[in-house]
Amino acid sequence: IELKSGILNIFLKTGIVFTQVDLWIGLSYCDGKWNEVTVNKEGSVVSASMNELREQMLEPHVQQLKVNSPVYVGGIPPEIQKFYKELSLEPGFGGCMKDVKFTRGAVVNLASVSSSAVRVNLDGCLSTDSAVNCRGNDSILVYRGKEQSVYESGLQPFTEYLYRVVASNEGGSVSSAWTRVRTRESIPQNVPTPSRVHSINGYSIEVTWDKPAGVIGVIEKYILKAYEEDGPNVPITSAELTDTSMLTGILTGLHPFTNYAVTLTACTLAGCTESLHALNISTPQEAPEDVQPPTAISFPTFLLMSWSPPKTPNGIITQYTLYMNGVPTYFGNGTKYVVTDLAVFTPHQFLLTACTLAGCTNSSQVTLFTAQLPPSHVDAPVLTVLDSRTIYVQWKEPVEVNGILDRYIIYIANNEHNFTKWNVIYNSTELFQDFTIQQLFPGTEYLIKLAACTGGGCSISEASTAVTDESTPEGVPAPKAQSYSSDSFNISWTKPEYPNGIITSYGLYMDGVLMQNSSQLSCYAYELAPWSLHSFRVQACTAKGCALGPLVEARTMEASPEGTVDVFATVDESGEVQLKWLAPNKPNGKLTYTVLVTGLFYSDQ
Repeated sequence: IELKSGILNIFLKTGIVFTQVDLWIGLSYCDGKWNEVTVNKEGSVVSASMNELREQMLEPHVQQLKVNSPVYVGGIPPEIQKFYKELSLEPGFGGCMKDVKFTRGAVVNLASVSSSAVRVNLDGCLSTDSAVNCRGNDSILVYRGKEQSVYESGLQPFTEYLYRVVASNEGGSVSSAWTRVRTRESIPQNVPTPSRVHSINGYSIEVTWDKPAGVIGVIEKYILKAYEEDGPNVPITSAELTDTSMLTGILTGLHPFTNYAVTLTACTLAGCTESLHALNISTPQEAPEDVQPPTAISFPTFLLMSWSPPKTPNGIITQYTLYMNGVPTYFGNGTKYVVTDLAVFTPHQFLLTACTLAGCTNSSQVTLFTAQLPPSHVDAPVLTVLDSRTIYVQWKEPVEVNGILDRYIIYIANNEHNFTKWNVIYNSTELFQDFTIQQLFPGTEYLIKLAACTGGGCSISEASTAVTDESTPEGVPAPKAQSYSSDSFNISWTKPEYPNGIITSYGLYMDGVLMQNSSQLSCYAYELAPWSLHSFRVQACTAKGCALGPLVEARTMEASPEGTVDVFATVDESGEVQLKWLAPNKPNGKLTYTVLVTGLFYSDQ
């Protein structure tokens, strides 16, 4: 079907039979009113009518018309047109259509059934000045001059105009063909507030609205937006609806038990306009979301339970239910509860249920333990002396741990500090049950006790005793020799720095000769020569052997010299005398000499 040069052409091809009907209508359709076009085939008669005009053609050989492919209205796509080159199809229709019917039945809604629409207002687009836009004789002079382009303003939005150019000179003029052009749409004006909002549930609503009046152009889509009341001026959620024949839409992504303001936005290709006012609605309550499991402060025999409100309550919480090991133990609106009469360090399964009027939601299940205590009893460790410096320690795990065993600690003390100072010699979380203590002192008695620890503290065993094997002493001191007379010494010494056992005897050597062997720490030596030099050394002995200390030398005190001093005098000159003398037979000390001179011949000069 084509409308060209005032003629409505009908082309019908069935099989090999081609039928054409031409109806002359002139410019009668260009009156600013709707025109009704009817095409009919009844048997061998093909007819066409427009308003009051009608034309028909009888074709006896025409076949039955069967439609089993898409129907194109207003034009066909380029990829289809190449198969029907004999029709010499003109450019597609550029006007407005409504009330399209095929045979008998309801009016076809082109907006809902069409798979595509190319800039056609399917709802109608009559305007008061449409009558002057298609009459060749009613054309308006837009421009006169020598330029080859012109800009025209003040046109109606979304309106089709015909343009042609007339080139003139003194010899005459020539005209171009008419060229169609359609102005773009305008942004919608006065978009109405949604007429009705209905809650489907706490998360979605159904919105109904009226079609905006006075929209010049094709409405491409509607947008529904929901804003939180008293919230930021940013929509919480929105929905785009491209089926503009539907005036009802679903808006999802809302929060239960929340006040919203809902607006409608209508869009053409030129832009979008949102309704000035909004329709308010409160979504209903739903069951809570993100219910957090309970937490607890643990004590040995009870748990102080607490919990927080759900992150997304979705309403007013009416009740909490606390389950322990699958059995409800608490009902109410509180957020704390004490579970008593529990065993030490025992696991329990807890689950919290939070409810609104719309329903209840469970938290995830959590396992909580009562607090730990120190072990009830720790056996004393078993000690094995391996040698003079090593003790092997063994122990058993406590029978009642009262928690998770965390570490073992070994304390050690010896008789050097009368067992009052305890040192930690082993502290490990590896939970071995033996340990070798090395670098001990030989022949020393040790007390060793074991501590077993849990998260609740430590319990300490009774002490076990072990004595390392003896060895020869170490660090035997140098003796201290003091002379208070010219013929004797008082010699004393201390215990070895490391006795390495029980000292059985001390030996004192003077000048390499053992002069005393006893348990005493002192000795008296007498009948010695005055100012005589002697050496001393102490020997300390255990059952395993003896060790010598360093050598010390000392002298007895001095005594008066014994014997005579022989003097020899030689006169050198009248005023000089040279004296020489011999030492006494027994000096008995470090000698100093004094020369006395007397006589009448002596002068102080």
